[in-house]
Amino acid sequence: MIDYKKSKAPVTTVTQNTRNLYSDTGNIYESLMIIAKRSNQISVEIKQELNRKLEEFAYYTDNLEEVFENREQIEISRFYERLPKPTLIALQEFIDDEIYYRLAQPQPVKEEQEVE
Repeated sequence: MIDYKKSKAPVTTVTQNTRNLYSDTGNIYESLMIIAKRSNQISVEIKQELNRKLEEFAYYTDNLEEVFENREQIEISRFYERLPKPTLIALQEFIDDEIYYRLAQPQPVKEEQEVE
């Protein structure tokens, strides 16, 4: 698992030069799909990590009106809110060539020969 806390990704959106995005793949849409898929992976990883940390504070009670504030839980939640968004992390990884990807090659269609 990658340590997203040490990511060089900006916390706010920064305008990018589109030529830098498609220089590796030759197609802007392929580059954006690679970034989008990596962003989804990062989002799932961060959510799983957050849920594991918050499970420690899970307090199951029958009374829904009882709300317990736990300062540690609030700090953990705020920390994850301040992290760069998964899209910005994925974009920075793509720009820094830290993402491994391979493009599926289309299979040639074999024509069946008619038997006479």
